[in-house]
Amino acid sequence: MASNNQNDDKGIPDLGDAIDYLTFSQILEMDDSEDDREFSKSIVFGFFEQAEETFGKMDEALKKKDLEELYHLGHFLKGSSATVGLTKVKDSCEKIQRYGKKENLDGTPENDDNVCLSRIKTTLSVVKTEYAEAEKTLRDFFK
Repeated sequence: MASNNQNDDKGIPDLGDAIDYLTFSQILEMDDSEDDREFSKSIVFGFFEQAEETFGKMDEALKKKDLEELYHLGHFLKGSSATVGLTKVKDSCEKIQRYGKKENLDGTPENDDNVCLSRIKTTLSVVKTEYAEAEKTLRDFFK
């Protein structure tokens, strides 16, 4: 997999396994200039603001034990992280979405709300770490 992330003629450094190279390179292709990367930077930094806000809402929904809201927030952040190419964040958000929908990862029903909430709490901690790693990588890229 690392071979897909190597430097190429577009000047994109190795972004590691937290960011999907193909998706991110497609965003970069929309820039008018590789010197300032104004368009892609605005998309990525807009995503950062959106993700931070969504994590705050997830924390609140978790305190309220609102599985339905956690489902919706997981779904929302899954989509926006996929658009930017944050693969690990997307995958973890899909887990939150399933748990919020009262499902196990295999799609079978999970009727115990406390089990779902516990899984969301654990996964939310993981996804915040994954997000922080990807955010650092992307902020370094746009310096």
